[in-house]
Amino acid sequence: MRLQSVIRAIYPAQCVACDASTEDDFGLCAACWRETQFIGGLVCDKCGVPLPGEDHGETVQCDDCMTIARPWDRGRTVLAYSGVGRRLVLALKHGDRTELAIPAARWMAQKIQDWGGIDTVFVPVPLHWLRLVRRRYNQSALLAQELAKVMDTTVCVDALVRTKRTATLQGHSRDARFAELEDAIVPNPKCKHHIASKHVILVDDVMTSGATLAASAEAAKIAGARKVSIVTLARVVKDA
Repeated sequence: MRLQSVIRAIYPAQCVACDASTEDDFGLCAACWRETQFIGGLVCDKCGVPLPGEDHGETVQCDDCMTIARPWDRGRTVLAYSGVGRRLVLALKHGDRTELAIPAARWMAQKIQDWGGIDTVFVPVPLHWLRLVRRRYNQSALLAQELAKVMDTTVCVDALVRTKRTATLQGHSRDARFAELEDAIVPNPKCKHHIASKHVILVDDVMTSGATLAASAEAAKIAGARKVSIVTLARVVKDA
């Protein structure tokens, strides 16, 4: 305890979104917490986006998920991709803030705490190897690994492979995103046994159109997944 006190005195806990002091490691200060749009209440069962109305335990879907085929069974997200939530995602993805995967995974686990089981495996959305070399890590793989620790569940970071180096999808239309990702993600033949007949939970940092997650879900099903669900740290929300 004394050593921990000395370490805390030298390196006090700080907010993961700013430099303000916090009581615990990997937490948000009061100001950032107020500015972060955590998603709760009534949500779309396919992507987790917030919906108007009260949650009475019924299964509902947003307009996008009712009009776009989603090749997965259910989905949840934690944050709206705006403000502090957007800053956290970008810091994890491009800012070498890999430690953010720890609190992010804890938040994500709260959303899917009843999804675990002995037949469940976390699978990250893959990066093309050239992008992985340049970035040095796959943020979705970090999230999947931390989620597996929190939920005491299996993870397979190499279950899917991105064979096509797609262009940056930011700014692309929904149709362009889906077209760009056609046949871009496939099962890893060396890892099929890890997901065959399993409940695969796909993990990604942010969902925009859902094109990348759709391609990943289809690849998981080709590999024999019994069921596919998705969980993301953030979701692009209209008017957020």
